[in-house]
Amino acid sequence: MQTALTRRLTLRHPVIQAPMAGTSTPEMAAAVTNAGGLGSIAVGSVGPDEARAQIRATRALTDGPFNVNVFCHDPAEADPARNAGWIESLRPLFADFGAEPPAELRNIYRSFRVDDAMLAVLLEERPTVVSFHFGLPDPDRIAALKATGMVLMATATSPSEGRAVQAAGVDMVVAQGVEAGGHRGVFDPADDPRFATLPLTRLLATQLDIPVIAAGGIMDGAGVAAALALGAAGAQLGTAFVGCPESAAGPAYRAALAGANAERTRVSAVISGRPARGLENDFMRRADQSRIAPYPFAYDIGKALNAAATAKGDTGYMPNWSGQGAPMSRAMPAGELLETLAAELDQALAGLR
Repeated sequence: MQTALTRRLTLRHPVIQAPMAGTSTPEMAAAVTNAGGLGSIAVGSVGPDEARAQIRATRALTDGPFNVNVFCHDPAEADPARNAGWIESLRPLFADFGAEPPAELRNIYRSFRVDDAMLAVLLEERPTVVSFHFGLPDPDRIAALKATGMVLMATATSPSEGRAVQAAGVDMVVAQGVEAGGHRGVFDPADDPRFATLPLTRLLATQLDIPVIAAGGIMDGAGVAAALALGAAGAQLGTAFVGCPESAAGPAYRAALAGANAERTRVSAVISGRPARGLENDFMRRADQSRIAPYPFAYDIGKALNAAATAKGDTGYMPNWSGQGAPMSRAMPAGELLETLAAELDQALAGLR
């Protein structure tokens, strides 16, 4: 199966394993790449030294291409009053576990838009692909990355974002539908029309000149085939790979993904301060959504609350990011899953002929 994606990156299969911060690993990315897809790691939640270590660890496991994802959110400014209000609103939840919330919230994730050290790492290490989430870096950063020959991708959640991605000179666009697990890549969370994967993929495929990668709710080869039929050059799957042994997902996350309630996912901003889809949990149900601190300050206290709860054996505050296709998750090695997806894709395409 040859598409603009497979030809550009010399892949055997038009499948990208999504970069999932905290869940993707060098082992997973390398296994997917070695099986003929595009593996990914996510470094938006780590510093430059750890990013370099992850890139080198992935390169040590594969000679093929892989993707390194960075966060391009608006650089966050502290809002002491808003942060304090969010802390106080969550105090009763901490009290349930005999814990105190943090006195103040930290900006725990530095945006690539202002992170010169991370840019230097990418320019020195030169992974085959670099992808952007939450927005776009400035033209100078894009030009510097492209000058090395790296292929650039960026998430778009609407046609207007897709047009912005193309206008910025990015090589490919990831059309992320609202069905997708994890954080929505929306540029402005206050202006999110929440396009579904099917119409967004088709709109971008007909409006843009650059290749479109469909993402959101795709869990098997039939889903990949559907994306290709809509004009996509490939599909990006995240939740499908969470259950793989190479993933960094913990036992509780894996159990929840395989559980009876996996079909109940919800988009909520309470955990991190930005809208993200995950398995519905007590945090989403109990928190006062009208008082959420901005991202990533809110994520600082979200992590603290999860730590307090899990210390008492309660996993109801854990951010189990999952897409709407979660009940179709399969626990198998990442390379085997990629080969299974490829076989299912071939079968689906044969059925369409």
